[in-house]
Formats: sequence, C-alpha cells, structure tokens
Amino acid sequence: MSDDPRQALLQQVEAQRVAFINLQFTDILGMAKTVTLPAGELEDALGHGVWFDGSAIEGFARIVESDMYLVPDLTTYTLIPWDQHEGLATARLICNIHTPDGRPFAGDPRNVLAQVAGQAADLGYDFYVAPEIEFFLFKPDSDGHHAPIPHDHAGYFDVSTDQATLIRRQMVRALQDLGIVVEASHHEVAAGQHEIDLRHTRVIQAADQTVTTRLTVKAIAQLNALYATFMPKPIAGVNGSGMHLHQSLTDRVTGQNAFADPSDPYGLSATARHFIAGLLEHARGMCAVLAPLVNSYKRLVPGFEAPVHISWGRTNRSALVRVPRVTTGRSQSTRVELRCPDPACNPYLAYAVMLAAGLDGIKRKLPLREAAEEDLFHVDPRARGLATLPISLGEALNALRQDELIQQALGPIIYERFLDARQLEWESYRTHVSTWEVSNYLTIF
Repeated sequence: MSDDPRQALLQQVEAQRVAFINLQFTDILGMAKTVTLPAGELEDALGHGVWFDGSAIEGFARIVESDMYLVPDLTTYTLIPWDQHEGLATARLICNIHTPDGRPFAGDPRNVLAQVAGQAADLGYDFYVAPEIEFFLFKPDSDGHHAPIPHDHAGYFDVSTDQATLIRRQMVRALQDLGIVVEASHHEVAAGQHEIDLRHTRVIQAADQTVTTRLTVKAIAQLNALYATFMPKPIAGVNGSGMHLHQSLTDRVTGQNAFADPSDPYGLSATARHFIAGLLEHARGMCAVLAPLVNSYKRLVPGFEAPVHISWGRTNRSALVRVPRVTTGRSQSTRVELRCPDPACNPYLAYAVMLAAGLDGIKRKLPLREAAEEDLFHVDPRARGLATLPISLGEALNALRQDELIQQALGPIIYERFLDARQLEWESYRTHVSTWEVSNYLTIF
C-alpha cells in the first residue's frame, strides 16, 4: 500500500472493485446531497476537486458567485453496504466545499463546525458528542401512499409486540459496516417509534455519523417496504422524536474528561458547570437551529418527555439539560445531555451552536443556577424564575435575531440564508388555513 494517502485510497478502491463513488455534502438546511462519479474519475477528483453549481443548492450562493468545488475528505471513505450490486459497487466520500480561490466556503455547514471546533482546540479542548436518534417507521396506506401508519403497536423497550426488531438489527449492522459504533437500539414510547444510540466521538465525525445514520435508516426501511421519518411530531397526542445530545470536553494534553470532578455532588467540574450555564444562557437563541421546523414546536410541549423550561438537573427528564449518572470510578464518562434538539436539524450547525454556547459559558465563567429536580410539568416554573423555550418557530427565529453569539457561530452567510429559509417556512405556515380550523370554525361563525 502506498504511503501517499491519495494513492492508497485509489489502490483500495481498485482492490474492492468499486465502480462508483458518491461525493456527499449537506446544504444549509441539513439535506444530504450527492454527486456520483465513475471510479475512474476519482483520481482527478482527489487532485483537483469536483466543480458544481452552488446556486442550485439551498442557501449556498447567488448566481453571480455560484461556482464551487468539492474536496473529498479521505478519512470518510467507506463502502455503502446496501449498494454493493454485482459490478456496480458504490463507496462514499464526505466532502468539504471550497470557493474558486481555493478557500473553504463560509457557507459550508461542515466548515462552520470545523471553525467552532477550532475555537475549542485553541482553549485546549476536544469536543465529543453522542447522539440518541429517534425516528418513526411507517407503512404505506392501501394505495401505496405515504401516511403516518405505525409499523407496529409496541411501546418502550417492548419485545413481543415489536415487529421491527429484525429491521433495527439490519440498520445497526449497516451502520457497523460503515464504521459507526452503535451502543444500543430499542423501541421507543410511541407505536412505530425507535431509537439508535451512537457512541461518543469527536464532533465533526459525530456530525458526519448523524447524517449517515439518517441516510442508512431511510435506506434500510425502504428495503423492507417501509419508510422512516425524522419528522419531530408526525402524530398528535403521542411522543415526538427528539435527538438528545450527550456532550463532553476532553483536555487535549492529558486526555482527561474536563467535565469530571468526583468530589462535586453532581460529579461536575467548574468547566462543566460554566458549559451548562452557557447552554442555558443561549438556549432560546439557538433553538431555531436545534429545532428548525414548524413541526418541531409541536414536540416541545408539556407532557411528552420533551423540555419546555430552561433548566438543568439529574433525575428530572423535563429539564433542558440533564446530567446522567455515571458508575463510581468511571468519571471519564461524565457528560451533559441537551434534550431540545430533534433529528430534523442540520447536525453540523446544531453541534456548532451548542459548542459555541458552552464555550461562551467557559470564557465568561457564567455561574450555574441551582438544579431543578422536581417535575416542572406539575409546578409553577415562574416561582423558580425559569424561562421557557420558544413555543413556535416564529418566536425561535426572533430569539435567534437577538443572540449575537449564535449568529457569529453560524457566520453571516449561513445566518442570513438560514434565517431567510426558515422565515419563509414560518410565513407559509402562519398564513395557511388548516383542516382543523375549517372543521372547528366554518359552520359555527
């Protein structure tokens, strides 16, 4: 095998008899995009990149500055397990986006995350994230159309009524083949709802793996004549799908968990407490990025294990930030869990803003308020002085407009285009007359 990484990759592609390479990136809204090359074109792509029209991608560039090119990240090469047909084997490379002058494009979500991760590195930290990704498996209706019809009627951790056990195992095996470590998978609370938990890893790889998991889940579901959705609240009256994010900082010199202090009642270091305070300080401002859809705010309501109040605690699953217990002697596992994100978010932007928020808490040494351990759904949070998350996308966008730190983390290009795209969605929803309104008002008023 060659010492040159490019030549080594080309030799690997030839040895694996790969016929096609998918070059993958995401747009500002987090949708995965792909251009496919015959394997014979890979050498040129590695040497010179692959040009594409950025004006055709959501939020990327105006027509007058549309030329961009993809630069493959060689460390992301992997075979696509479900796309290994005889003579048509396909592999994948995740790409960074560059401008014609060779610089990283400021509107590339992966580049935005790299910039914030670099700020953490400058402070001496590596940022680790472990997502818990929830989704629904639905079956088509009698006409073959997509409809929110659960594939099963099982509940949390059920076995006998869980008809998707084999399907989840197929998903996990595919993820393992892609080099992603899965710590657990299980049925969730609602009928047809499932969860796959990934092991913690450095933040850019964690975001890559989150996008890859969404693609994998959808592909395996389709192979089983089902469809998977990461829509936060596809069915009224039952739990929605969240993406709880476990996060920690590691000291780049010692390799030790910078959040751990076994002498603290919660096992938290001063660094961890400042980090949590930063998350709480910027919770409203970053909510539009973490929960980016109109539908997201139908999940963030009381009664369905989703956070509403800006608080933290250990035993309290109604809290926005939770500190999971760790086994005695395993302080390296100390972490904090942010519970408002949902799986429809762009993980590169979501991980960037929550890291920026936490680092702001560390830099400013923000004090952490007292933990709220009672069930906030059954007490008056105003008596505790607790603010609430936005109750709509419109309110979340207004909060984003007021949070300069989150705007800076996104950068002006992504901030402006993200805001414009989501504001259009909010205006479209706000002016739409729904079936509920017609059925409740038409004959009465």
